[in-house]
Amino acid sequence: MATFFDALDEKHIAMIAQQPVFFVATAAADARINLSPKGYDAFRVLGPNRVAYLDLGGSGNETNAHLLADDNGQGGRITIMFCNFQQPAQILRLYGRGNPVLPWESGWDELAGHFTLLPGTRQIFDIAVESVQTSCGYGVPLMELKQERQALVKYHAQADPVEWKGKFMRAKGSIDGLPTRVTDRYIAGE
Repeated sequence: MATFFDALDEKHIAMIAQQPVFFVATAAADARINLSPKGYDAFRVLGPNRVAYLDLGGSGNETNAHLLADDNGQGGRITIMFCNFQQPAQILRLYGRGNPVLPWESGWDELAGHFTLLPGTRQIFDIAVESVQTSCGYGVPLMELKQERQALVKYHAQADPVEWKGKFMRAKGSIDGLPTRVTDRYIAGE
């Protein structure tokens, strides 16, 4: 049975801290729903009603486009889901409003201070959590993490900064043609 909460509590935060993967879902009117898995040490709980995650350049920038297109003045709709692949079975969803924060924007330094920046970091998503939902997760299999994939970080670490910047500056739209805000900074990582 699903249970809703107004904010994250210590049990929720502890469950989140144990998960090696999370899923991000966004939608904009007349566009495809985007659902993306995320790994690495890229998620932070900043308070009971605020979370953030570090985003690396990838094959698209759908979350950025959807949050901008769906923005009601408080950010676009976003759902983050965690599944406990160990015991106890549980699914945890965070429903809220998010904004992409790029390296030159107000708020970047404060958000970036919570992370070890990875090669290829292009933005940080700042999310105001409106509600938290837990459910049983009995249908989720038991699984063990073998290791993180290093391919994306390695790809970005080996990139020529000028070529990287050019590639990601050209990615100004989503797969449905929605505009994105793109970074003009190559971050080599810390």
